[in-house]
Amino acid sequence: MATVFTSRQAIQITGVTQRQLAYWRKTGLITPSQRTPGGHSRYTFHDLIALKTAKRLIDAGVSLQKLRNSITALTRTLPQLKQPLSELSLLATGDVILVFHEGAVFETLTGQEWILPIAQFQREVERKQNTRRPSPSSGQGELFPETSGDDFQDGSAANSK
Repeated sequence: MATVFTSRQAIQITGVTQRQLAYWRKTGLITPSQRTPGGHSRYTFHDLIALKTAKRLIDAGVSLQKLRNSITALTRTLPQLKQPLSELSLLATGDVILVFHEGAVFETLTGQEWILPIAQFQREVERKQNTRRPSPSSGQGELFPETSGDDFQDGSAANSK
């Protein structure tokens, strides 16, 4: 049998308050996977991940309503998931939640795909800057000599879906 945790242990491990845990359970945001014959909640490790994820998203500024709506949208978009908060990698940026799933990154509510990971692009630019020497005529290195202005004439990225 898998290890289960009491409500008290879940609170200690995840950092949620007793009030949050009770409210989230009562409203169905995150419900315990198991109950004892006496009706006491028992949380699995996946439940703990969901609790910790919800707490971190709320601490990062995501409203409880936005979190609820995001979970609903994710279960509609990815119906094979039983607990999106414990099965997906999520990132909060302001009140927006991004999902990392199977090599794609998308916003939970709209499903819009994030096609240009800025940090990765910045590393690529820096790497190209460090590997190319400045041209004697211009005083600057060519960052993307193989691309021309024609590659992005309409302003959209070439790899968008």
